[in-house]
Amino acid sequence: MIQITPQMRILLAVEPVDFRRGIDGLARLCREELQSDPFSGTAFVFIGRSSKAIRVLVYDGQGYWLCQKRLSTGRFRFWPRSQHVSERAREFAAHELNVLLAGGDPSATRAAPQWRRVTPA
Repeated sequence: MIQITPQMRILLAVEPVDFRRGIDGLARLCREELQSDPFSGTAFVFIGRSSKAIRVLVYDGQGYWLCQKRLSTGRFRFWPRSQHVSERAREFAAHELNVLLAGGDPSATRAAPQWRRVTPA
């Protein structure tokens, strides 16, 4: 079972992908385009070209999970776009992914900043 936790690394592919790709095609896209290891446990999030569906690819140590959410009506309107030409993926927090999966705008969330332990210099 996939569980999205605050400690989990989440990468969103900012460009839409062809959903005819299966697990192997998306894993190859993670390596080649997003320059990240698909076996790392990172949750990779993709949107289809029609913006009606989102897929999440995660490796859990035994195998891949591929989950898809397709809206019955409408489209995902708030998909993050690249700010730079070279930006292919954007890191997301768990609460932002939950808002996005619910069809909301993750940039409009006003959550508290993530706490990080500060180590003395």
